[in-house]
Amino acid sequence: MITYELEIFERTSDYSELRLSTGGGQPKTRGVDKAAIDQLIDLVTRHYGQHSVAQQVFGSPQLGDLGMRLAAFLDGDERWLTPILHQPPGSTLRITVAGRLRHLPWELLAVDGAHLTVSSQAPLLPVRAVGTNTAFKGPVTPGNRPLRVLFMATSPEGVEPVLSYEAEEAAILAATSRTGAELVVEESGTLEGLRFLNRDYGAGYFDVLHLSGHATINGDGQPVFLVENEFGEHVDATADQIAHAMAGHWPRLIFVSGCLTGNAPGAGTVPSMSESLVHSGAPAVLGWALPVGDVSATDFAAELYRSLADGVPLDRAIIEARQHLYAQKRGNWHLLRVYADRSPLAPMVTPLITKERARIQIRPADQEFLDPQTQLSRVAARAAFVGRRRVIQRCLRTLKMPLGQAGAAEALVLHGMGGLGKSSLASRLLERMPTHQRAVWYGHVDLKSFRELTTKVPFSTVEQQVEADKLLANDQAPLLVRLRHLLHVDGPLGRTPCLFVFDDFEEGNLDERDGTYVLSAEMAGILPALLRAIRETGSPSRVVITSRYRFPAPVGTTVAVESLETLTAIEQTKKLANLRNLRPGSVIDPDIRRRAIHASAGNPRLLDWLDLIVGDTSLDIDGLITAIEEETDRFRRETILAANLLDSQVPELQQMLAKVNVIDLPVPAATVRAVHDHPDASAHLKRAVELGLIEEGTDPETRQPRYFVSNVLRPLIRPLLSDDEYVQACAAAARSLYELWVTAPAPPGSAS
Repeated sequence: MITYELEIFERTSDYSELRLSTGGGQPKTRGVDKAAIDQLIDLVTRHYGQHSVAQQVFGSPQLGDLGMRLAAFLDGDERWLTPILHQPPGSTLRITVAGRLRHLPWELLAVDGAHLTVSSQAPLLPVRAVGTNTAFKGPVTPGNRPLRVLFMATSPEGVEPVLSYEAEEAAILAATSRTGAELVVEESGTLEGLRFLNRDYGAGYFDVLHLSGHATINGDGQPVFLVENEFGEHVDATADQIAHAMAGHWPRLIFVSGCLTGNAPGAGTVPSMSESLVHSGAPAVLGWALPVGDVSATDFAAELYRSLADGVPLDRAIIEARQHLYAQKRGNWHLLRVYADRSPLAPMVTPLITKERARIQIRPADQEFLDPQTQLSRVAARAAFVGRRRVIQRCLRTLKMPLGQAGAAEALVLHGMGGLGKSSLASRLLERMPTHQRAVWYGHVDLKSFRELTTKVPFSTVEQQVEADKLLANDQAPLLVRLRHLLHVDGPLGRTPCLFVFDDFEEGNLDERDGTYVLSAEMAGILPALLRAIRETGSPSRVVITSRYRFPAPVGTTVAVESLETLTAIEQTKKLANLRNLRPGSVIDPDIRRRAIHASAGNPRLLDWLDLIVGDTSLDIDGLITAIEEETDRFRRETILAANLLDSQVPELQQMLAKVNVIDLPVPAATVRAVHDHPDASAHLKRAVELGLIEEGTDPETRQPRYFVSNVLRPLIRPLLSDDEYVQACAAAARSLYELWVTAPAPPGSAS
C-alpha cells in the first residue's frame, strides 16, 4: 500500500497550513484559516458524538454527509484526494495534526457518498501519527511461525454489562484455525498478572497484546481501562499504568478493545488512551472512538487476527476487518481508530505455506480428556467453555504459587456433583498453563497405569525418557524415592514442570469407610508419594484431581479444594448462547425451550444433553420433556445418585438440606446454622459438602464460603418438610440474612 503523509500545523493563531507528502517530489501545501477549521470541528461535534451516532443506523446519510465534508476539507480546490482514490490496492494516510483536528472521524472520509475506508478497489486507512520515533528500526522481518497473541480480558465484579470475553476468545481461535495461532490468555485480569506473564515470555515473543474489557473517561477527564485487583474488584488503569506493566516489552500491535479507548476527551484536548500508549513506546495501537457493541468488537477482532495469521500486512489486515463490519451492515464500522509511530505496518508472520515454517507444539487440552471407549472428548472444548472466572483465578493462583508460600498446595481438588463441569474446568486450567506438560488419567489408577506417565509427558531427550522408565520400573525402591529422583532438579522431569491430572477420581480410587471416603489401597501407595515428592523436591509440578467426594489430604501434604457451584444466571446465559437448539432465537418452540432449560437445573452437562434431545425431530419432544419433569429419577442420572446418597444420610442431615433448600441463593454458614438449629449443624454441613449434597462456593465480596442446595436435589428434599416446618425455615432464613446483610456493620474499607 502507498503511504501518504498529511500534516496540519498552526502558523499563526488565525492561520494553519496543510501539507501532503506522497513520498516523492515536493510536498503539496496550502493554507486554511482558523474560521474554516472551527466551522468543521463544530459541525462534526454536533453530529458525531456518543448520543448522535448511537441513534444512527447503517448507511445513515448523515454520516455520508460528514464524510464528504471532511473529504472536501482535505481535497481543497487542488483535489488532493484524487490520486489516492485510484491507487489499488489502497493507501495509508498518516495524519499528523494537533488536538481537536486529530480527534475528527477521518474514518468517514467519503466522495460522492462512498466511504473511502471501505472501498473495494482502493481503500484508505487513516493512521493518527504519534511522534517521530520508530519502535522497530529498519525493515521488520515476519516470524516464520504462527501468530502469537497475548489475550487479557477484564471482568471486575459489579461492572455491567458482563462482556462475552469467552466468545471473543473462541471467535479468534476459530478465525485463525486454518493457519493456527498461539493464543496465550492472562486470566487474572490484573496489571500485575499482565506484567509477570509478559516478563515470563520475554521481549519480542508476542506479536499482539489484546486487552478486552470496559473503558471510560474518569471524573478527572482521563481515559481509563477497567481492570481487576487480585480479588476481582474494579480498578481504574491509566495508559501510564498499562505501560508500566509492559515494562518496554511491546509487541507490534496493542488492541485496547474497550469503549472510548480511541476517544480523545475534551474535544481532542486530552490524548486518547491509544495515543498515550504510543507515546509510551507501543508501535501501533487500536482503539474504539465511541461505545461499540460486544458482537461488533468480537467480529472485528476475529477478522483482524484471521488476516494477520495469514501473513497479511498490518495496514491491510485492519482494512479487511473494517470492510468485514461494513459488509455485515454494522453501524459502528467506522469507530475503530489507529494510532502509530513510524514503525512499518508490515506482516507479523509468514503465510502458511512457507518453507520451514514452525508449527504450534501444544495439543488442545480437551484432547487429553478422551473417553477410553469412544476416544471422543468428554469435556467442553476451549471455544465452548464459559464462566467460572473467579474459580479459575483462584485455582491458577494455587497452582502457580511457589511451595512454602501462603495459599500454595501440591494438589488441587475440583469437587462437586456430576455434570457441574469439573473435568472441563481441569481442561481449562491446562490451557491456561501452557508452560506445563500434561499427564491425564481417567478413573481407576493402579501402579501399572501410573507408570504410563512416561508415555504421556514429552521429555526433552530420549535419554531422559529412558531414565524415567527405569526409575518407575524399579520396584525394589519405594515409589517416593523413585519420584524424588524423577522430579529432582537434575532428574528427568526436574526442568519440565508438569500437571498430573486424575479425572473422575471417585471411580476406583476412593473407598467408603464409616460414611466418608478415603484413598483406596492402591491409590494410597501412589498419591501420597507423588505429593510428597513434589513437596520435598520443590518441583513446580502440581496435581489436579476432579472428584464428586472429598477425602482426607495425605499426611505431610497440602491439598487445596475448590468446590463448584451450579451455573450462575450470567454463566447460564453464556452457555445457552453456544447451544444450537436452546440458544435464544432458535427455531425450537419457546415453551419447550423454557421447560428444557428449567429441567436442566443449571447443570451444564444436562444442558448439553437436553440441547441434543430437543433438536431431534424424530422424538416426541413435548412428551419427553413432560417425562423429565414428572419422572426426574428416570431421566436425571445425577439425581439417581443424589437420591441414593440422600437416603443413606441421617434424618437430621436430610432435614438440614430441606431447610436450606427454602433459600434460592447461596448463603453463608451462619444462615445454614440459623435454619438448622442443631448441635451438630456444622458437622452436618461439612458432611453434606464432602458428599456433594450441598454446593460450597466462595462469596466474591467477603471471600468466605457460601452454601447452596443444588437444583438437582430440590424435587427430592422438599417433601421432607411439613408446611409448618417450611414456614419456620423461611422465617429463620429471613431473620439471619437481614441481620447479616442489612443491619450488620459494613466491613472495614467498604463503601457506605
